Amino acid sequence: MQKIVPAAAGSARNLAGVAPEMLRSLRGEGEWLPPVSSAIAFVVDGLGAIQLRTHRAHARGLAQAMPKKHVAQTVCPSTTAAALGSFLTGESPGVHGLVGYRALDPERDVVANQISGYGADGLDPDSWQRSATVFERAAAHGLHPYSVGSPEYRGSGFTAALHRGAEFAAEADLAQRVRVACALAEQRDGVFVYCYIPELDKAGHKHGVDSDRWRDVLEQIDLALRPALALRRDIGGLVTADHGMIDAPRSRHVLLRDGDPRLDGVRHLGGEPRFLHVYAEPGADVDALADRWRDLSGTAADVSTRAEAIADGVFGPTVLEHVIPRIGDVLVAARGLWAFYDDRLADKRSQAMIGQHGAMTPEETTVPLIRTGGYAA
Repeated sequence: MQKIVPAAAGSARNLAGVAPEMLRSLRGEGEWLPPVSSAIAFVVDGLGAIQLRTHRAHARGLAQAMPKKHVAQTVCPSTTAAALGSFLTGESPGVHGLVGYRALDPERDVVANQISGYGADGLDPDSWQRSATVFERAAAHGLHPYSVGSPEYRGSGFTAALHRGAEFAAEADLAQRVRVACALAEQRDGVFVYCYIPELDKAGHKHGVDSDRWRDVLEQIDLALRPALALRRDIGGLVTADHGMIDAPRSRHVLLRDGDPRLDGVRHLGGEPRFLHVYAEPGADVDALADRWRDLSGTAADVSTRAEAIADGVFGPTVLEHVIPRIGDVLVAARGLWAFYDDRLADKRSQAMIGQHGAMTPEETTVPLIRTGGYAA
């Protein structure tokens, strides 16, 4: 029986602990980062450490600044909602409650999008994500927190859920976004800046990691981040990511259709193609459902029940009571390059997605943790 197990971290830092450590360094209390007067976190969505090393010729600045051990381990599932949730709260998904791309709202029996569903799917950002954000923690210690991102994210439900306490600075241009983040950190002491760079993830989903377009965007990001690699010594900088990415070819798509025994007794499918949350009908035999998924998926996936996943720490060491029913009764983590799709849906646009993430491969879970400025010492 192959269960889902969290990726072995080894000497890598957990992504959830990075921003809290930056706040400690601003107070001169860092455990592994030195004291600095201000700090900036540059988060490049979708930039795995393995992809960066593989394509180092297209990102010479970043690759040269990343020693072998300067990596972090993202959370499970390795997807934006869960990982940014952990980076921006310092908590595991079992605590902040964003347990996947799409998750069950048990009170309404609706599977809601954890990034865009705060309006469309009726989620309230304040009650759905209850943990204090790193921005609120920064302000409580007398620091000055900023979030620098694209204008499209200003006022979104996801921003409201995870950016509470930050002053949002909107900047559409990638290079200017980085310059604004650096300028904010330079203006006075006690500044904490979060700078979000989503362009690479978008290119990966549409064109794949092994594409000229992805490499072109990586080159643009490497160039834009040059100021981040040349910060003053009193300003600490970290360049990291929420997850990496693999290319899932159509030959590795598992299309779930009517009549598939894996769908017997299933009320909802949530999560994403690389990490499914399978929600059973009330009264269904969950262990039997998990066994069917194991038998019929074979080497394409690892499968755990909710109880097994919680006991094994898949969603972190603690899972709060209100988060438990958001987790699927059965969890399916794709292996290799496989991806699972609900082919019963009329909208099949997601099946055109090339670059994917969410599962537990090293390509998806290992991210850079590049130290610059005062953190490079």
